[in-house]
Amino acid sequence: MKLFVIAAVLAVAAATSYPSNYAPSSYKDNKYAGITIVSQSDERNLDGSSKWSYAGSDYTTREESQVQKKMQGASYDSYGKATYEDVMGNTNKGSSYWVSPEGEKITLTWSADEAGFQPKGDHLPVAPVHVYELPVAPVHVYELPVAPALPYTRTGPGY
Repeated sequence: MKLFVIAAVLAVAAATSYPSNYAPSSYKDNKYAGITIVSQSDERNLDGSSKWSYAGSDYTTREESQVQKKMQGASYDSYGKATYEDVMGNTNKGSSYWVSPEGEKITLTWSADEAGFQPKGDHLPVAPVHVYELPVAPVHVYELPVAPALPYTRTGPGY
């Protein structure tokens, strides 16, 4: 089934003719006209999952996959009361690779799920680690005044 769909799309794309001035490579200010896509894949499944990737002639690559997952979701009524229930949500994982204009090879991987978006890469900034010791507030010893003890005698009926 998947091969048939891909073959049909490719046949339509090959049969479609565009005017010569439509092609992006004919733009005079297109400085990336020499970069082409050398491989590409796209897979969509009935369960809602998908996976796609491509690679460029300039060695750039990108891969991404998505899966539907049951997660805990909250909905709120008009009074602000939360109702928690299971909902379907998307999880996503992927990676990209490219070479910066300075020649640095950059790899970025990420995942996105109920824990949020989590990118990873050597080129990403990292929060500084402080090596100094935090100051401690001084501790004061107080002697609280105590009320003097007064003589007490029981009074009232029966005493």
